[in-house]
Amino acid sequence: MSHQIDTVHWFTGLKHPRSVVANGGIYQWKDGRRNWDTLLAAFDYGPQDDLSSGFQVTFGSRMHNGDERPAEIYYSNGGELNLITNKISPQGGLTEKMAAAMGMKANLLPNISLPNNEQVVASANTGGDILTSNHVRNWMECVRSRKQPNAPVEAGYSHSIANIMTTAAAHTGFKATFDEKTQEVMVNGKVFKY
Repeated sequence: MSHQIDTVHWFTGLKHPRSVVANGGIYQWKDGRRNWDTLLAAFDYGPQDDLSSGFQVTFGSRMHNGDERPAEIYYSNGGELNLITNKISPQGGLTEKMAAAMGMKANLLPNISLPNNEQVVASANTGGDILTSNHVRNWMECVRSRKQPNAPVEAGYSHSIANIMTTAAAHTGFKATFDEKTQEVMVNGKVFKY
C-alpha cells in the first residue's frame, strides 16, 4: 500500500490522510501473524481546516491467491488514470449535461496512452527488475552527488503515517487520525500503541 498512497501524496501534494477506517481479517494465513491477509481501507483526504472539500481513496489487498496483477486506477471528475491499461481517459468524467445540472463546467481528460516499458512485479522476491534497479541507482547517485533523490525522505515519512493510520484503524476498529502538533497517530482520542 505504501507505493499507492505515495502516488496519492505525489499527485495531490497532501502529506497524509485526514482519517482512515479499515476492515478485514486473517482469513487464509493462520500462521501466527498479527497483520491481516485481507484488508479494505478508506482514506479521507483534504485540507485539515476545510472539511467541506476533499476526496476519498480506497485500497484493497488480498494475500490469499496468487494473482500478481496489481490494479491501480485513479479517478477524478475529469476521468481516470488506469495503470492496468496505462491509459488516461475521460471515462467517468464530468460531461456538459452532468456539469450543467450542478452549475459547473464540463471536465473531461483527453485520451492518452502512456508508455508501458516494464511489467510490474508484485511478488515478494522481485529479483533484478529494471524498476527496482532504477530506484536503487537513483538513491546511490544521490548519495554520491548530494542531490535530492526522486523520492525524498519526507515522502517515506508521509506514506508511513498513512500506513500506521491504517494499522491503527485495523487493530482498534476505530477511525484513525494524525495529530500534526504531536506527530502521533490517534484512535478514539488516544495515541495508538501497536
